[in-house]
Formats: sequence, structure tokens, C-alpha cells
Amino acid sequence: MSVPDYMQCAEDHQTLLVVVQPIGIVPEESFFRIYKRISAVSQVNVRDSQRVLYIRYRHHYPPENNEWGDFQTHRKVVGLITITECSSAKEWPQTFEKFHLHKEMYGSTLYDSRLFVFGLQGEITEQPRTDVAFYPSYNECETVEKRIEDFIESLFIVLESKRLDRATDKSGDKIPLLCVPFEKKDFVGLDTDSRHYKKRCQGRMRKHVGDLCLQAGMLQDSLVHYHMAVELLRSVNDFLWLGAALEGLCSASVIYHYPGGTGGKVGSRRAQGGSLSAEAGNRHRPGAQEVLIDPGALTSNGINADTSAEIGRAKNCLSPEDIIEKYKEAISYYGKYKNAGVIELEACVKAVRVLAMQKRSMEASEFLQNAVYINLRQLSEEEKIQRYSILSELYERIGFHRKSAFFKRIAAMQCAAPSIPEPGWRACYKLLLETLPGYSLSLDPQDFSKGTHRGWAAVQMRLLHELVYASRRMGNPALCVRHLSFLLQTMLDFLSDQEKKDVTQSLESYTAKCPGTMEVITLPDGLKLPPVPFTKLPIVKSVKLLNLPTSLRPHKMKSLLGQNVSTKSPFIYSPIIAHSRGEERNKKIDFQWVQGDVCEVQLMVYNPMPFELRVENMGLLTTGVEFESLPAALSLPAESGLYPVTLVGVPQTTGQITVNGYHTSVFGVFSDCLLDNLPGVKTNGCTVEVIPALPRLQISTSLPRSAHTLQPSSGDEISTNVSVQLYNGETQQLIIKLENIGTELLEKLEVTAKTVNTKEKLYGDFLTWNLEDTLCQFPLKPGKIATFIVNIKVKLDFSCQENLLQDLSDDGISVSGLPLSSPFRQVVKPRVETKPLNPQESSKVGDFSHVKTLEAILNFKYSGGPGHAEGYYRNLALGLHVEAEPSVFFTRISTLPATSTRQCHLLLDVFNSTEHELTISARNNEDLILHSGECQR
Repeated sequence: MSVPDYMQCAEDHQTLLVVVQPIGIVPEESFFRIYKRISAVSQVNVRDSQRVLYIRYRHHYPPENNEWGDFQTHRKVVGLITITECSSAKEWPQTFEKFHLHKEMYGSTLYDSRLFVFGLQGEITEQPRTDVAFYPSYNECETVEKRIEDFIESLFIVLESKRLDRATDKSGDKIPLLCVPFEKKDFVGLDTDSRHYKKRCQGRMRKHVGDLCLQAGMLQDSLVHYHMAVELLRSVNDFLWLGAALEGLCSASVIYHYPGGTGGKVGSRRAQGGSLSAEAGNRHRPGAQEVLIDPGALTSNGINADTSAEIGRAKNCLSPEDIIEKYKEAISYYGKYKNAGVIELEACVKAVRVLAMQKRSMEASEFLQNAVYINLRQLSEEEKIQRYSILSELYERIGFHRKSAFFKRIAAMQCAAPSIPEPGWRACYKLLLETLPGYSLSLDPQDFSKGTHRGWAAVQMRLLHELVYASRRMGNPALCVRHLSFLLQTMLDFLSDQEKKDVTQSLESYTAKCPGTMEVITLPDGLKLPPVPFTKLPIVKSVKLLNLPTSLRPHKMKSLLGQNVSTKSPFIYSPIIAHSRGEERNKKIDFQWVQGDVCEVQLMVYNPMPFELRVENMGLLTTGVEFESLPAALSLPAESGLYPVTLVGVPQTTGQITVNGYHTSVFGVFSDCLLDNLPGVKTNGCTVEVIPALPRLQISTSLPRSAHTLQPSSGDEISTNVSVQLYNGETQQLIIKLENIGTELLEKLEVTAKTVNTKEKLYGDFLTWNLEDTLCQFPLKPGKIATFIVNIKVKLDFSCQENLLQDLSDDGISVSGLPLSSPFRQVVKPRVETKPLNPQESSKVGDFSHVKTLEAILNFKYSGGPGHAEGYYRNLALGLHVEAEPSVFFTRISTLPATSTRQCHLLLDVFNSTEHELTISARNNEDLILHSGECQR
């Protein structure tokens, strides 16, 4: 016996083996459709009895295995069902001949056979026959199941007669010696009259009758026969058959203890399948009504009518612990015969299934370890794959997940062995996928984003590389890209610098043919591979939504209640509201973005790779508002450290916008990285309100820009600063061009001015304008320019600059004079404190330490478009820096003696410090013309 059946389980010992095969040319699909219907009839209630027959169907069974049918009767093919197509009466004799030839293959063991003919119609089909059934087509064959039940009943009749025949004690007849194929030559020339030989014949026959009783549904009888066989065979050291008797004992005990079966999915059919009603099932449950009896009470019908001889069941049925001990013993006996390798292997597998039911994993693993080392003949690649796959499944059943994965991976590698002319890469790939859970791997990158890494990274990387290779050999570049992306994303921390380079080079070569996407890949068997976003290339540490530039920020017009007072609640303060606001603040931001204006989000990123990382097409992912993302491309140096990246976009509609993450394209893989899936990302909130569109105003002036930047007290920024130099008393026009550079109408404009940072006293209006002239050009369409004129007039007091009080005394009259800092100041009687100036230094014209500075801010409040309707405006500030110089100096003051009490004479020396000609007017006096740099009294 050379072909092991790895799916065997203990309860298969009670089944009758029926082979279903096609004759001639039968479409595979049609054959398996009928086979499925036939195999559904797996258990049948025997008429006028409480017994149930169990059937095991096979569509392929090696005839050499059939030769072991005497050793264990469940290995014997007792039924043959053949399926054929026959279209005309001419073909019929040939078809029937084929059927007879087919029967001869299993002829010696068959109890009965059937031929199902499809497609034949006419006279032949009307002849009543028991062994042939005619059906017009595969769709018109309602009676198949009924035919099979009749067929099984005919098998039972033969089985029962054989059982009764063998079980009856015919002391006068010689009991034949049953033997396995390889023993036949050993028994040639043996003394058949010796006591030893007779005991061996009796023991083997008892064991054989035990098998027949078990198949015939007489569990308790079989236990008795097996016990007797064990005693007989042990006494003559017939180890191979002793092993078989012990295994039969184990099987019968397993069937008693585990009526649901031990074979997993296959065995479960016995618990509910077939035509067995619940009542019949309970009736049949071994031991429910049949009671174990003494061997002496056995009659030809199996049970003596005299129930007084009945004894307790427990005597013959093994306990769960004993079952395993007896299995161990049986396997040790099988191990003595190298030709019984298949029997030994199958016994190990059966024992493992029983131990799995008993949840005794360590002992089960010992049996499996033994099974691994059982040497069979040279196996074909297909048989090796099956062997390793079953070992893997059994290890999985006993909870040895890594060991299971180990054997499944060997099976996968076997699928693509060099010796196979056409390697099965699809099967290899499928098996490799099944090994993933055993190595704590999944195909979902989410499972690797939280907590510490599970499993051995080196093994996991090896497995992922094998998946990539198998995908490539299958000709599926999309799968290669997905698995390589997964390897890079989840194993990045475990890759060496060289490995990182190698993996990324491979990835780029694959994505050149098939770019990586964010779509779920569905395999033919329905398994879904989720997308793998590169959240670590680059790693994002913080996300910050930025406010608009100061000049573009929207402001809400103040309502009567004031901006911050909520009118929803009648209470001034409620801790509940405050608390909920606090939670909201985590997400909602206190500034606003404007529809149609470019908005910015700043990311702090770094590159963990040992080489320059090129990130293409990096943009924002948003929800809530239609948003046009303007992608950026960046190049991050190797292991860059934190690096700021600003991503921009334009909201196209109004409402709440939430920044959910960002998208990138790295190494040809497109990724959508959601902030929720990024551990440890700092953010100032992700939701911001987008208000309706507002116009944009740009200011240009006739004056040069100023190097001085004004810092207003309110903290507002000033977009433009201009400067001008004026002489005291001079007026200059400032022409401001107002250009609407947005897309909305500019409808409203308010201008206010504020003088800042000055302690000087101003005489008259510093800045004056007429807004009406400008407003008549409104509303200002996009791209249009309006002109606004501001008059700047400087009137300052340049006296008393150094607060030097000089005493002037003339003719006893003392007058306080106010000489000013001037190049030609002459001091009549200097005070002790005042230091005399060096005449050489003072004589330079243009020592203008007396320049005074004035600063003012012009505020333009403007609005328009949909934003104006919602009550929003924008503020643009213009900074004005004015340097005022004195135009004239009074260098000397003196008095003349009065000629009358009504008036006195004051003499002033006037100096023109400008570069222009000046006219000085005094009341009741004629005008005085001064040239540049001239001084007159």
C-alpha cells in the first residue's frame, strides 16, 4: 500500500467505501454535479433495524490500496458506481462492456455495482434492470438519490451475510488465514496444523469480524470481537495484526465517545447530514439501547434474546486516555514493518485528530513529529505538497500556529520546485498567503501602526519577499507593488540601509510598469488586499492649519450684542457649555478661511531614508467643502531631521472644511495618508470655517517704500510702508491707487487714519482726504483701479528743542529768549551749566539733528461680494513715515528799548535752512524774501 489518505479519521473505520467514476468521455462539470448528489447520501437507516450505514465516497482510489481490504475492511472497495454518456442504441453494447471491464478492476472485493447512463432513450431504457439506471439528461435525474439508497441497502444485505457467515462459530471448518499483500510469500510452507497457526487464524478472523460488525452498525459487538482478537494475537506475537486490532478498538471507542466525529468539517456530516432523523440518531447512538454482552452470549444474530447475560458497557469501551495509549501501542507495532508505513502514518493522523478533540496539544505534536519522520517510498511533488499541507492543517488544529505556518511554507515552496516542469506559482502564492497568520503577519498595514511589533521581523521579511517573487512569477505586477509597499511600510525599522535601497529600487522598477494605487486588490478567491499608504515616507510629526495673511483675514462686523456673546443660552455662564466648548476646541480653529483664496497647511516632516527622498504630488485631503488642492513636489535630504512643508489649496465653496490628511506619490506609489491613522501627530485642530468670497485690494502709492516698518500697538501687520520728507509747513499729495485684484466686486470702503508713536504737538490736520471722489468710482470691478488722494501737511513747533533758557538783559529790561539749536547761535551771557559750542563744528550748514518724525497708519476697511452679505470685511493698512525738517530758524532774539508803553520792539535773526527760496510774512510787515542758507534780521 503506497498512497496514504491524509484525510482519514477514526470514524472512517465504520464506513463502506464506494468508488464513483466516469466511463468514456463525461464532462468534468457534469460528473462532479452528479458526484456531489451521490455523495450527499452518506448515511442510510437500515430497514427494520436501528442500525445506520455510513458510506465514504471516492472518485479516485488506487487498486493497490484495495489489496489491504482484508487487513482493514474500510479500505476495501465494496461498491462501484459508474457514470457514462451514451447517445445512441448502437453505442450501448460497447458502453456496457466497458462497465464490466471497469468492475474487474475492483472485482474481488465488490459487493455490488451500478451504471448510470445519461442521454440514451428508446427501447433499451424500458427494460427493467437493477444494475443500470437510464436518464435522458443531467438535468432530468430526480431519482438518483433514491437509486443510491437502494444500492446501499443491497450492499448492507451482502455485508450482513458476510458478517453472519464469519461470526458463526463453525468449529468443524478450518478458518482461513487472512493476510496483507507483503505477507503472502512469508507463509508459504508453514505448518497449518500447529496451535500457533490456528490461534493466528482465529485472532485475525476475530479482528476481521470486528471490522464487519463496526461497518454493519453493531458497535458493541465490534468492541467484543476486537478485545478477543487482541488477546489471541498478543499470545502469538502477530504484531502487525495486533496493531490493527488495537486500532479497531480505538476507532470503536472514539465513535462511542465522539458521536459528532473527529475529522473537523468532514466528520461533522455524521452528526447532522443525510436522511437520519434526530430520533433515529438518538436511537442509534451507540449504547443507547444496545447493551454490551458477554462473548459467550453472541449468537448468529449478534444479540442473545436472554438479556440476563448482559454486562456493563464500560468493560470493553476504552476511556479517552486509554484510546491514546492503545494508539501509541498500535503505532509502535506498525513501526516494526517498513511496508506498513502508510498504515502507521494514517494511524498517527487519526490519533492527532482525537487528541485535538481532547485538547491535548503537546501529545498530539509528538504523534505529528513521528508522522513527519515516517519514510514512505519516493513521493511525487504533488504528494509532498499534500503531505505538508495536511501536517500544517493538523498543527493548526492543535494550536501550533508557527509550526503550521512552517509546513505550509514548505508546501508552497514545493509547488514551485525546480523538478516540476510547470511550477504552480498560483498555488504557491495561495499557500504562502495562508502562512501569514502563523507568523503574526496580516496584509493590513493598520495592524502594524499601533503598539509594539509582533512576530519575528526577519522571518516576516523573508516571507514578504517570497510573496513578491511568487506574484512576479504569476505575472501580476500590481500584487508585487502591493506586497513590496507593505514590506517597506511595516518593516522599515528593521531594514538595513542597503536593504532600504534594494527594496526601493525594486519597487521603482515594478511601479514603472504598474503604479501603486489606493484601491483594494481582490484576489480570485475573494481575499482582499487593503491599500498600503506610505505614512513613513516621509514621517509627518505635526500638521498646522495656517491663518490667512493679515491683510486678507476676514473680520466680522460687530453686532449689537458684541461678537463673543452667545445668544443661544439665557445664562451668562454655564460650566457645561464651557466644557463642551473645550472639547470642540481640540478640533475647531478660531480663524476662518475665505472661499476662493489660497489657504495653507504647514507639515513638519522628516525623511527616515539614508538617501534623498523625492516626494511628488503632495497635497491635502479634505472633506466638507469643495477644495482644489495645489500639489507640491519636494526633495528631502537623507535623514533630514524636521523639515517644514507648506501645502496649499483653494476652497471653492463655503462651510466647514476638515483636513483629514495628505496624499503623496513616492517611488511610484500613490498614498492617501489619513491623520487618524498617524500615531503621535500633533495638530492645532483640523476643522476650519470657510466664509463666502471677499474682494482683494492692492495698494500702490506715488511715494517710495519706507525702510521703517511700523509696529502698531494692536498687533496688526501693515502691508505697505511709505516714507516722505517734508519741511515744516509744507503740504504734499499722496496719490493711492486702489486695485481690485480679486474676483468679487469691491462695494464698500472706509478709510481711517491714526497717528502713532509721536509726542509732537501737531497744528492743524496732519492727513486730510475727500472719500467722496473715490467712492463715486465704486463698485470697483475685478481688475479695475480707483484713485484716492491724501493731503499730508506738517505743522510742528520746532522751538524749545533743547529747553535752553537764555537770559537776555538790555537796558535793565530782562527778557527770556529761546535760542534754538542752530549753526549760528551766539550766546550773550551763557549760564554756568551750558557748555559753549565749538564754533568750527557749529558753523557747518546742514547739521540737521533737529529732524522730527511723524508716523501714521491709514486703515482701509473694504468689503463686497457674498462675504459682504454675510457681514465680513477686510482690513488693509498703509504705514506712513514722515520726516519733518524745520524750514526757518530764529538764530538770535533781542529787544530794543520801548518808545512808548503800547509796544516794544523784538528783533529776530531769521535763517533759511532749506535749499529753496523762502518768503516770510509777518503781520503788518512787508514780506521778507530769504535765499537758501541766508540769514537776515
